[in-house]
Amino acid sequence: MTTKPFPQPTSFLKMLGPSFVILALGLGSGEVILWPYLSANYGLGIIWGALLGLSCQYFINMEIERYALVKGESVFSGLTRRWTWTAYWFILSTFLGWALPGIAAASAQIFGHIFNITDFRWIAISILLIIGLILTLNQSIYKTLEKITKTILLVGIPCLLILAAFIAKQTDWLALFQGLLGQGHNYNWLPQGVSLITFLAAFAYAGAGGNLNLSQSIYIKDKGYGMGLYAQKLGGLFRSNKTETLNLDGTDFALTPTNIQRFKKWWKKISLEHLLVFWFLGFLSMSLLMILSYSTAFGGNYQSGISFIFTESLLITQLLHPGIGLAFLILLGLMLAQTQLGVLDSTSRIMAENVALLKIKKQSDNKLNLSRIYYRCLWGQIIFGIILFLFNFYEPKQLIVTGAIINALAMFVHIGLVNWNNWQTLPKPTQPTIIRKIILTIIFLIFAGFGFITLNSYL
Repeated sequence: MTTKPFPQPTSFLKMLGPSFVILALGLGSGEVILWPYLSANYGLGIIWGALLGLSCQYFINMEIERYALVKGESVFSGLTRRWTWTAYWFILSTFLGWALPGIAAASAQIFGHIFNITDFRWIAISILLIIGLILTLNQSIYKTLEKITKTILLVGIPCLLILAAFIAKQTDWLALFQGLLGQGHNYNWLPQGVSLITFLAAFAYAGAGGNLNLSQSIYIKDKGYGMGLYAQKLGGLFRSNKTETLNLDGTDFALTPTNIQRFKKWWKKISLEHLLVFWFLGFLSMSLLMILSYSTAFGGNYQSGISFIFTESLLITQLLHPGIGLAFLILLGLMLAQTQLGVLDSTSRIMAENVALLKIKKQSDNKLNLSRIYYRCLWGQIIFGIILFLFNFYEPKQLIVTGAIINALAMFVHIGLVNWNNWQTLPKPTQPTIIRKIILTIIFLIFAGFGFITLNSYL
């Protein structure tokens, strides 16, 4: 690697963006479906799990950002440089974890309910095709994705807050605060009869989940955080039809007092940005969706699907106005659709970069058509999803839970790899503190336990 000065930190407002994207990636799985599903069935005594899961992902994401900030390259470049097999693993685990189109199926089921279409498979297929066309024809994929996610989040969260203020009773808010302490209806921490697999799936999806967390290093590098300022921006290459020289290596900096001080300033800013956008807005959106589900649908028996959402809409219609109940469904449907858009873009970027890293190792030069690799990954996932729908694999909750189980195992692997790589390769002044290392080790052990429980249940 070459050596260059550590850049001066940019303004806080200019840094906003990547955390919105990764927050939006989690809206369609944990926030909109799994956690509200659990609160509709078991009350708010399990909201502590949502807070803990989201907090774990905050620390996980920050270590991914730390590497890209210091090295000016994605974590995939650093990991593949040390262990070539990791590229194969990330391609396989990303496809298996996210090619299951449960989020598109959930969005399609909501729009099917609105238009009274029972066989919503064709709506789901249409959503996948529309997303494919948006990502294929758009001139600036990341900017478009950032604008869409910011708009939906900054409009959707206030709408949910206003709705919760009108719908939720004082006792509902009290139940939410008690749930943070693990106190539920006639149970503490976990209710009797809850599916442990579903709870663990929701825990893994309290945030983005799976390998999607790793895409944060790609986005912040392209955004120019820290040493990423010197990196070749892949965003343009994803739109290029030419075979071009690809440089995925980062840039080092000398350990001078000035450079270290600049790193610390960057670290404080990106930590605050991720805390406010990802952690705070993420927990706020989850809490609002859970309390709405509890206030309107608790007491039913929702064993499959997303029928609790339709119960919510019906009660909102009865209490407020039919137009508001319809708007609630449209908002959730759009949240899910934009999540599927972000997932397909992020997973295609992850797989494309790892394919490129493997090709570079085998070639005498670095000339590749990254755009072609990206679109093959994108349309490969879309075609796979369409095939599943045509063969009647389209029940949203089942697809999402299955994907979440795979992604929980993927998280166990990448948490260990990223932290070990950081502790071994990053300069000491840029490494996490002892307390943070202890927290990260505990998180790693939590996901190791999840992996063992999941495998044991299936075996």
